Amino acid sequence: MVKKNLVLLGMMAVGKTTLGRMIAKSQGLEFIDTDKHIEKKNLMSIKQIFEQKGEKFFRMEEKNEILKLLKRKNCVIALGGGAFMDKAIRYSVLKNSVSIWLDANINTLNKRSMWNQKRPLLQKENNFEKIKKLYSQRKNFYKLSNHKVICDGFTKKSISKKITEIYEKY
Repeated sequence: MVKKNLVLLGMMAVGKTTLGRMIAKSQGLEFIDTDKHIEKKNLMSIKQIFEQKGEKFFRMEEKNEILKLLKRKNCVIALGGGAFMDKAIRYSVLKNSVSIWLDANINTLNKRSMWNQKRPLLQKENNFEKIKKLYSQRKNFYKLSNHKVICDGFTKKSISKKITEIYEKY
């Protein structure tokens, strides 16, 4: 049976990859992390792409690859944090997939981001302010998703279960 793709979106460090893997495994679906896919295609990390080719190149690459990936079926797809801001990506996701915004508060996102040096948009001293600014810019786009799941105060297992329950209704 062909199922619509499940697309997880939200801020960096919210858990899209971790939860996406769990759900894909439990549902027998393919898991795709779009950032990892782009890294593999370009043979460099997202951070290196930003440093060597710039954010504009990355966003074009991201758009092209995600639009191709969205044509597949039976997948759980974890989008990069800024991907859903792109109009073409957003349109394709909303038209052809089940989209879920994974949301967490800024303090949680900041704590989870502190240990990860791979995030190109968080390479400055005051990451808390940067996360706050990015969240403020992105939340109005994220709100356009089909569903929203709050991740603060819940276990990975319970969040995964909630997402799966939403997805199984489609």
